[in-house]
Amino acid sequence: MHGLIFKTLQVFVQDTYGQHTWEEIAAEAKLDSADFEAMLSYERKDLKGLVKASERILGKPCSQFLEDIGTYLVSHPNREGLRRLLRFGGVNFIDFLHSLDELPGRARLAVPNLSLPEMELEDIGANHFVLELAGDMPSFGLVMIGVLRAMADDYGTLVLLDHKGLDGDLKQIEITVVETEFAKGRDFELGGRATTAGGTA
Repeated sequence: MHGLIFKTLQVFVQDTYGQHTWEEIAAEAKLDSADFEAMLSYERKDLKGLVKASERILGKPCSQFLEDIGTYLVSHPNREGLRRLLRFGGVNFIDFLHSLDELPGRARLAVPNLSLPEMELEDIGANHFVLELAGDMPSFGLVMIGVLRAMADDYGTLVLLDHKGLDGDLKQIEITVVETEFAKGRDFELGGRATTAGGTA
């Protein structure tokens, strides 16, 4: 598995809970090293071990831990580059949703050999969508819930999200856009001018 995934988990814990907590988690997971290299590859079992160790050390369900990683990827100041990449998906949250099928390809352009699950958005009417994720990363759907929640905040949009669980390699997130201009979104420059979105979930 791509080292960037492991490195992301590491820096999330370090930025959110501190270096000492990360060292506790790494020791609990019985890692050979507590420091990952983003461009190396690691065993998938080590990622599962890290998530389980994080659950025990932090005292929170792994589902919440994974969702928090997704939120961190968009909202933390150290991740501004990813937030900007995602915001270029559209001028509003619904445009952003329709750009998600391009995200795995854009990720591969930025980081060769990084394989994210393919995504397909189905519009089922009345601002109601289903995002389908196909691949062999069962935890990715939970991370995406955090990403979607944080991006809705970024655009100032009120949304309801429901993770539909697993069906083989298919994961589904049900998305209901309640109000597109719920609150003032974060400022963002798109096409040379500053734009401000509507509000947050």
